[in-house]
Amino acid sequence: MSSSPMPAADAAAAAALFTAHQPWLLERLRKRLRDVAEAEDVSSETFLRVMGYKRLHAMHEPRAYLTTIAKNILTETWRRRDLERAWIDALAALPQDLAPSPEERAVLRESLQAIADALESLPAKARTAFLLSQLDGLTYAEIALRIDMSERMVRRYMADGLRCCMRALQS
Repeated sequence: MSSSPMPAADAAAAAALFTAHQPWLLERLRKRLRDVAEAEDVSSETFLRVMGYKRLHAMHEPRAYLTTIAKNILTETWRRRDLERAWIDALAALPQDLAPSPEERAVLRESLQAIADALESLPAKARTAFLLSQLDGLTYAEIALRIDMSERMVRRYMADGLRCCMRALQS
């Protein structure tokens, strides 16, 4: 989001959207997650992302839109946790003399965070295709079937994802 102030009409639309739908979204997330703190975090992140929507006042199905954003946030969160868990398990399995030092672990953690942050900048389908390949080990054909696109588009998204990761690691 830019640092410039939101126009008054957009601010009023955002306030109205929040007032009308935040309790509903929070309750829905609480039931699904059974963790009040996580539900509140996801709800807050959802509304922060909505603030980037240029035409809030023209939104026809706000609950559907909010639900989709919240689901995307949950998917991203769970994938990140899976990645962290796999990394911790891999480190624990290393012999003591091969295990990275605390400093090396910090650098690795920072690199993983930079990659995760960079992947957030990709469009949702590109990020999904990249993560299905890299984390779930799906082939391009399987990814194409799962998210209903051509293998050629999957290849393009994979190239975009790899470039994004390389830029993150070079920064």
